[in-house]
Amino acid sequence: MNTSKMKVIMVASEIEPFAKTGGLADVTSALAKYLKELGVQVISVMPLYSSIDRTKYKIKKVFDLSCAHMGTCEEFYSVYTTKEPYGVDTYFIEFDKYFNRDGIYNDHIGEFIDNPFRFALLSRATLQIAKDLKFKPDIIHVNDWQTSLIPYYLKTDNDPFFAKTKSVLTIHNIGYQGSFSSDAVGYAGIKDHDFHAGTFESFGGINFLKGGISYADKITTVSPTYAHEILGPIGSNGLHGKLDDRKGDLVGIINGIDTDIWNPTKDKLISKNFDIKTYKVGKKALKKQLQLMFDLEVNPNIPLLSFIGRFAEQKGLGLLAGAVEHAVNTMEAQFIILGSGDEDAQWYFGGLPARYSGKIGAFIGYNEEKAHLIEAGSDFFLMPSLYEPCGLNQMYSQAYGTLPIVRATGGLEDTVDQYDEVTGTGTGFKFYDISAQALYNTIGWAISTYFDRPKHIDKMIKAAMSKDFSWEKPIEEYLELYKSIFK
Repeated sequence: MNTSKMKVIMVASEIEPFAKTGGLADVTSALAKYLKELGVQVISVMPLYSSIDRTKYKIKKVFDLSCAHMGTCEEFYSVYTTKEPYGVDTYFIEFDKYFNRDGIYNDHIGEFIDNPFRFALLSRATLQIAKDLKFKPDIIHVNDWQTSLIPYYLKTDNDPFFAKTKSVLTIHNIGYQGSFSSDAVGYAGIKDHDFHAGTFESFGGINFLKGGISYADKITTVSPTYAHEILGPIGSNGLHGKLDDRKGDLVGIINGIDTDIWNPTKDKLISKNFDIKTYKVGKKALKKQLQLMFDLEVNPNIPLLSFIGRFAEQKGLGLLAGAVEHAVNTMEAQFIILGSGDEDAQWYFGGLPARYSGKIGAFIGYNEEKAHLIEAGSDFFLMPSLYEPCGLNQMYSQAYGTLPIVRATGGLEDTVDQYDEVTGTGTGFKFYDISAQALYNTIGWAISTYFDRPKHIDKMIKAAMSKDFSWEKPIEEYLELYKSIFK
């Protein structure tokens, strides 16, 4: 198939910069952006959440009172669009009943109880948008459970408009499967004879992701190692049987990073840019800025280790909590922690600077400028994840010459090269055991290398900064996958 004639719809519950809770938004945005750059005719579809700034992104109405034929009723909604900020036509579904509220999936009380209804509408409305635009897609690329009804609709609706349309489902994190009671089955339009243990049914309820896996033409996930891990009972959160049935159609493709944004040579959010030749001067200046910002002792010779991430069990917060105080009490090191989430974790990590003045800094929340400065000015970056489908921060870190300390799982295993003490090769430090002691030992290994083998650190930094984490290779892999469906 000729790339310039290929038509793709990218549909997701969140797309950067409009709405974002994690890496899903970054990936769906980048995929559409770089597919368009390669000549693919691509449009994106997502909900119009009330938090989206319509003025900033020049979002305009294109259809009023469009209709989605749900299983138990008809829903009327409006459709808006913009080309901002990357030139990709993004279409938004305005339906206040479901999307005019604080939060994307939840609020301070908890998960929205109507989530299965909300995202069933997103799935059905996406197909209607394609028909209203007369945009016949070759591929509809769906992402995670929120859009997993689309492959089912394509296979069972017998709609001639989509007779040649195929689906690709990307699993960004199998920990979130869209498991609910069966209340939404009728609304979603799942026929009685299609609702069984081989498709959507799970313990009497509905599992959206399981159904998507059943009906998608191809299934991808965001790293080769994660593709292997989710075939096992632990890594799959119970879906290993279904995935094993489809393993011939499952492929792991590493995410890229946006090298226009995460690039030390032109990053607009750091005060001093640098490259592989000038990194020592650049990182020294930014490290000092970090130390001042977080009230740490200003000393260029103390190794600075940082963590940025959601305060969630998946991210290894328990391991970090079990290692950081022991490390700061027994090693010459400083720590910075930035993130938010679990309230107990916020209280714990937020309270560390008062107990370890000059040695530990923390920021509870998220701040883009601080995140860029931390990536650029730190010596090491901590990612002790229990599991990590792909991960982006370890790639950002290497691009900035900040060596990752990671648990070797999922994309962390695939994108970080283990340090070799004999040759000095590698781009980071990996451990395997899920224990605070293993993290503590690896922190010690990194710090001893910093002090005792500085030439190895220099060699590793240059190797890390030389790696290509752009979207160039992943986009080509996705294109080949798309084309393979039609062979």
